[in-house]
Amino acid sequence: MDAFNTPITLPMSYSFTSSGGSTSSGTAANTNINPWMDSRIWSKLPQRLIDRVIAFLPPPDFFRARAVCKRWYGLLFSSSFLELYLQISPRRHWFLFFKHKSLKSYIYRNSGGGSDRANCEGYLFDPYSNSWYRLSFSLIPSGFSPASSSGGLICWVSDEAGPKGLFLCNPLVGSLSQLPPTLRPRLFPSIGLTVTPSSIDVAVAGDDLISPYAVKNLTTESFHIDGGGFYSIWGTTSSLPRLCSLESGRMVHVQGRFYCMNYSPFSVLAYDIAANNWWKIQAPMRRFLRSPSLVESRGRLILVATVEKSKLNVPKSLRIWGLQACGTTWVEIERMPQQLYLQFAEVEGSQGFDCVGHGEFIAIMIRGSDKALLFNIYGKTWQWIPPCPFLSGSGGSSSSSGEGCELHGFAYEPRLATPVTTLLDQLTLPFQPFNG
Repeated sequence: MDAFNTPITLPMSYSFTSSGGSTSSGTAANTNINPWMDSRIWSKLPQRLIDRVIAFLPPPDFFRARAVCKRWYGLLFSSSFLELYLQISPRRHWFLFFKHKSLKSYIYRNSGGGSDRANCEGYLFDPYSNSWYRLSFSLIPSGFSPASSSGGLICWVSDEAGPKGLFLCNPLVGSLSQLPPTLRPRLFPSIGLTVTPSSIDVAVAGDDLISPYAVKNLTTESFHIDGGGFYSIWGTTSSLPRLCSLESGRMVHVQGRFYCMNYSPFSVLAYDIAANNWWKIQAPMRRFLRSPSLVESRGRLILVATVEKSKLNVPKSLRIWGLQACGTTWVEIERMPQQLYLQFAEVEGSQGFDCVGHGEFIAIMIRGSDKALLFNIYGKTWQWIPPCPFLSGSGGSSSSSGEGCELHGFAYEPRLATPVTTLLDQLTLPFQPFNG
C-alpha cells in the first residue's frame, strides 16, 4: 500500500481530453450549471448510495475520484466499502500487455548480470472504450517475468533455472504475495493459475531440468489453498502424457481444468485439477494448423489458428473452434473474412501470433511487433487495436526499445481488492522472502 501514501498518487498513468472552455470563477459556473447537477440536490444523497455509485466506477475513474475529498481517498482502505465493491462492482473483461523479449533470450544470459527491468510496467487495455493505461510493477524484483493471471492477480515466475519462485501481484493496490518455491528444478515451465474468492490453484508443468544442459517435459506439481483450511504446497504431483511436447507458456483454465497446446503433432493437453490427471484431445485439422492458441471465453475452451492446405485448393484462413461439452470434438465458430485475412497475413509475414481471450473478446497479437487484432465473438466484429501510446509516445517507436520485443497479453479483470491473498499470510512457509 506504499504507493498510496501521497494524496494523489495513482497506480496507473492515463491521458484524457479536456472538455473545452472553463469558467473564470465559481459564480459563473453556477449560473450555467445543468439543473440536474445542482449541488443542493446531490449534497443530500445518502453516503451509502454514493458509495454504491462509486463502486460501479471503472478503476481509472475511481482513482481520479479519490482526489476529490479525504473520505473518498480513504475508500480504498475501508473494509465496508471494499466488501460492497466485491459484491456489486461489474466484471470488466480487459487485457494487460507486457513488452518483453522471447524466452530464448534469457536462457544463456549471465545470471549475475545487470538489472533488466523491461517487465516493470504493463499496458492495460479497455476493449469497450479502446483506452490504454499504464500500470507500474515496481515492487516486482528483477529476474521475474509475468506468466499467468486470474481474479485480478498477475503471477510472476523467476527466470533463473532451478526451483521456481512465484509472486502474486495486484497492481492496482500494490499488493505482493509470495508463494514457496517449487520442489523440482525447471527452466521455463508452463504456468496455470486460477483464483476464486476463496481459493488459489497454481500448476507448474514441464521443462523439468534433468541436467544442467537438458530439459524434458515429465511432471506437473500443484499448489492449492482455500478458505476451508486445506492447502497443498506443491505436494501434489502428476506425470505428463508420454512424448508430450508442450512449449513453454501459460495454461488456460476452463471449468476446473487447465489446457495447453501440445506440438509435433498438434493436440491439446488437458489437466483435471481435482482428479490430478492429464490426457490428450485431438486438435481439429491438426496437420494444417499454424500458430495454434488456446483461449477461454465465457467458460468455453476456444482454439484459434491459421489453416494452410498447401496441396489442396482451399484458401488460407484464420479459424476459430470451440470445444464441445463432450470434451473431445470441436465445432468451427468463426472464420476471419478473407479480405481481412489477406491484410492480416501481410502484416504478420509468417512470424506467427499468440492469442488471449477474455469475456466476449479475443486479442490476436502478432509476434515480433506491437500490433494486435481484436475479435468480438458475440458481436462478430473484427478491429485493429489502436497503438499503445506508451510504446510510441516518449522515446520514439516501439522498434527502438530493442530487437525482438513484442506484446504478450493476459486476460485481466481489474479489482480494488483481492482478499483471498490473505490466505497465503496464514501459512508458515520454510522459505526466505525476497528483499525486492
